Amino acid sequence: MQRQLITLSFGVGALLLATTHAYSQTPRNCGQRDAVIERLASAYGETRQSIGLGGNNRVMEVFASTETGTWTITMTLPDGMMCMVASGQSFENIAQTAPSVSGTAL
Repeated sequence: MQRQLITLSFGVGALLLATTHAYSQTPRNCGQRDAVIERLASAYGETRQSIGLGGNNRVMEVFASTETGTWTITMTLPDGMMCMVASGQSFENIAQTAPSVSGTAL
């Protein structure tokens, strides 16, 4: 019985060490803002098309290439770390105005 407890303790300890190590690593889709922007420009020809402020002071940006049609949505955290949220193809820049809402209840 005591041998099983020691073996179990070592197993739980190894699991905790592995979990701590995994949390300390930077996610693969994040990096320093300058490096991510450079990669989007050099590898995909993408430039910033729009920008906005999200929750918790996170900057949301859309990068796209009008030549290839690729696009990437990024989120920059207050500490300068930029993460890619989504990406895809067939980007189109559409200039659209909001419809007027006169006399209609929402």
